[in-house]
Amino acid sequence: MDRFENMGSFVRVVEAGSISGAADSAGVAKSVVSRRLKELEDHLGVELFHRTTRRMNLTQTGRAYYQQCVRILADVMEAESATSQAHGTLRGHLKIALPSTFGLMHMGPAIGDFLLEHPEIDLELDFNDRVIDLMQEGFDLAIRIGKLEDSSLIARRLAPIKFILCAAPSYLELFGTPKTVTDLKKHRCLMYSLVHDGECWAFQTVDGKIEKIKIRPYLKASSGEFLRSAAVKGLGLTLQPSFIAHKEIAQGCLVPLQLEGYGLLESNAYAIYPHTRHLSQRVRALVDFLIDRFNDIPYWDSCVANNKR
Repeated sequence: MDRFENMGSFVRVVEAGSISGAADSAGVAKSVVSRRLKELEDHLGVELFHRTTRRMNLTQTGRAYYQQCVRILADVMEAESATSQAHGTLRGHLKIALPSTFGLMHMGPAIGDFLLEHPEIDLELDFNDRVIDLMQEGFDLAIRIGKLEDSSLIARRLAPIKFILCAAPSYLELFGTPKTVTDLKKHRCLMYSLVHDGECWAFQTVDGKIEKIKIRPYLKASSGEFLRSAAVKGLGLTLQPSFIAHKEIAQGCLVPLQLEGYGLLESNAYAIYPHTRHLSQRVRALVDFLIDRFNDIPYWDSCVANNKR
């Protein structure tokens, strides 16, 4: 049994939707593809497809195995290419999960530049804030922000993520500028709703402790970009990552605020992948590219540091 040929035939059947389609794409007889599938299922001891007279549908096991096969075959192709070509041109498929706002605003443009340098790589990007299982869903890489709870994952820091408290000049003129955390209770606060402790904002004391301050949510939303727009309209104070509000701060539409005796929390953006996953050359190249682009002081923070009131 040629394991790689059988895996390749299995992938072709999945992508073509039929044995005949897979046979046509490979230029072989239908009987050859059928035999390879049978050999593969016999070897694995499982059924990869639910077969009917009209179509073939993947079983749950088959779906998981398909994702693994796609990655393995792509890695084999990459290894052969890197060995046979002195310049080691990067090629193959990458499937990446990214958080919605950070991904669209900052990661997406950077990845576009990476593709200009490596045009033979093809990408599948999933912009979504849901929690994913990298191995089960066939992702090569994920970008995540915040504390990483899963110890089975390897993480490389891409960039610091700073939070900023800010408001529009029109709001501050009407309601005044808060100077202390106690002042927050008197202000309209625009709250991001997809967090625990939905009526508290967290700050860091001078001795490094995290303190949660009760606020009065005037408006709640699950979109940081919407809250930024609401703040620009003068609807209230917003506490959000600087990568969302940096342009408005640079333009003077929002004013960053500093509270006496308290600092704002900081986090990090990470590139993560399973420790059991071989880190392919193309994944490593992309992670190195992103680290070089965003590390130290990201461009979105360069406009914030000297504008605090």
